[in-house]
Amino acid sequence: MPKLAAFPKAYMQALCKDGTMKLAEWFQLASGLGVDGIEFYAGFLEMQDRANWHNVRQQVDQLGLRVPMMCCSPDFTHPDRHFREEQIAKQRYWIDMTSVMGGQFCRVLSGQRRPELSIEHGVKLAAECILECLPYAEERGITLIIENHYKDDFWEYPEFAQKMDVFCSLVNAVQHPHFGVNYDPSNAYIAGDDPIELLKRVSHRVVTMHASDRYLIEGTLEDLRREESGSAGYVKRLRHGEIGKGLNDYDAIFTELKRVGFDGWISIEDGVEGIEQLARSAEFLRKKIKKYWP
Repeated sequence: MPKLAAFPKAYMQALCKDGTMKLAEWFQLASGLGVDGIEFYAGFLEMQDRANWHNVRQQVDQLGLRVPMMCCSPDFTHPDRHFREEQIAKQRYWIDMTSVMGGQFCRVLSGQRRPELSIEHGVKLAAECILECLPYAEERGITLIIENHYKDDFWEYPEFAQKMDVFCSLVNAVQHPHFGVNYDPSNAYIAGDDPIELLKRVSHRVVTMHASDRYLIEGTLEDLRREESGSAGYVKRLRHGEIGKGLNDYDAIFTELKRVGFDGWISIEDGVEGIEQLARSAEFLRKKIKKYWP
């Protein structure tokens, strides 16, 4: 049966930039959600010093929770080889972080969709970098997971492999037992793709999932396209919504995941309107999991 983890989507600025929230505070909030674990983000301020890792791990353990997944954002599509080598070194550091925290899965991405980058060259660069990281991950028992991503909170350009065909090309280019897919249905919608069509194309490679729902507070997807490049992070008109109240069909999603034998971690990306919203999303997902994995 799949297990639930929570991700602090509402607290990224506080935990990663200005330090106005401590990880211990987030752990306490998450412990009241009825989840099994906490998905970490590699940019947490308190995790930047390796000496802190064991203490943070103990805080999580004491609450009876696990850290199954590490959310990282390597940028493997930069044209400069030295830059890409630095990103590979960062990914290995994040793999170490995942291992110390007792995790099983560490995210990779393709990189930013720079205007001058062709699809063929971008897939080649990203695949080469991921393949360079995989032996290091395998030695530590970590599986690298690639997400059909939209845009890191602190990136200038959207994800290179945002579109379904490009994403599938990259997934197919990396064949390794310690490599899989972290499926996010909302990101497929933002890419202009059908989330269920994408899932069916990669479901046999899915090992983790981000559960979310998305909506635009104003305007259209075309407006979003015009604004998403050249500014850091998410476009303001884009919002995470309460799970089960957006456009995603979770019955169809879980039907397909059950069909292929999925039993991995599902991490909740929600709660931008407060911990109560995150709790409602967790309850929605618990009911769906019980329905499809009785």
